[in-house]
Amino acid sequence: MEFFLQTPAWADVQSSLGRTVHQQSGPGWSFLAVEEKNPAGTVLYAPYGPVASSAEAFDGALAALVATARSCGAVFVRIEPVSVGLNMPAATELSRRGLQPAPVNQQPELSWIVDLEGDFKDVLAAMKPVNRNLYRNIHKKGVTFRASQNPDDISILLDFLHMTARRNGFKPQSDEYLTQVAASLMPAGAATMFIAELHGEPIAAALAYDSADTRTYAHAALDDTHRKLSAGIPLLVTLMADAKDRGLKHVDLWGVAPADQPNHKWAGFTAFKKSFGGREVEYPGTWDLPVQKLRYNAYQLARKLRDKLRALRSRSARPARTDT
Repeated sequence: MEFFLQTPAWADVQSSLGRTVHQQSGPGWSFLAVEEKNPAGTVLYAPYGPVASSAEAFDGALAALVATARSCGAVFVRIEPVSVGLNMPAATELSRRGLQPAPVNQQPELSWIVDLEGDFKDVLAAMKPVNRNLYRNIHKKGVTFRASQNPDDISILLDFLHMTARRNGFKPQSDEYLTQVAASLMPAGAATMFIAELHGEPIAAALAYDSADTRTYAHAALDDTHRKLSAGIPLLVTLMADAKDRGLKHVDLWGVAPADQPNHKWAGFTAFKKSFGGREVEYPGTWDLPVQKLRYNAYQLARKLRDKLRALRSRSARPARTDT
């Protein structure tokens, strides 16, 4: 699989947002890394990267990342080595190279992949029957689907995201960010908006990103007033069928909750994604490699002290227990 966050198209998005992007490649390796700011200072972050074909290639990529970090004054390198040819379990190999787990994972550690190789009938057969039936029959209720690469159509998705945010009490990514992503990717053919319409009026939308072999299901939302139609299900199947027609091999449905955490905040999304068939993929997570070690250690210590203070304040704010 080629991960979209390591493609030139994503580099264009980051550059359009005013961020400094570094791209390098060597024998069996490549990376896209973005300069970011956090309380420690500058961080060089390679989302779902670097890409390496062997342990030796990974070491080459890591050396190049460290050299780049030094040249731009970064305190540490942050990586997510999902596609590296390590010889032993990733945690062992990464720790041996001086990396340590980041405080939190930046990108999902677990993802759900639907493979498109073979006949699309096999993809449909792996789904829950209700998904197949909706895909085949929802047109009888006046629902149609279209694909768009017009960045102006991002406004449809934004409206539905605002509805979903109000209903579920979460904060979506900003309109400005998603508008810029659409303006950069959609005219270039690297992103497509899929829109479900009821008698010509939009009722659901999904934005997908394409790499050389994988379509990533990135953002989706629907109109609350038409929830009973469940248009999001056939919309996603349409997205998959279109990916198959374009010769792509996988659809990445993005993050899912661990199976042993039924109360995870993503549990509802996870059940939805798994209803389309597919397989779970586990990644090593997010790891840091200090470049300015003293400064990085001071940053980690300050973060841990802050977390302890927050925990103490939280406990002290609880009402005292009274026994009667």
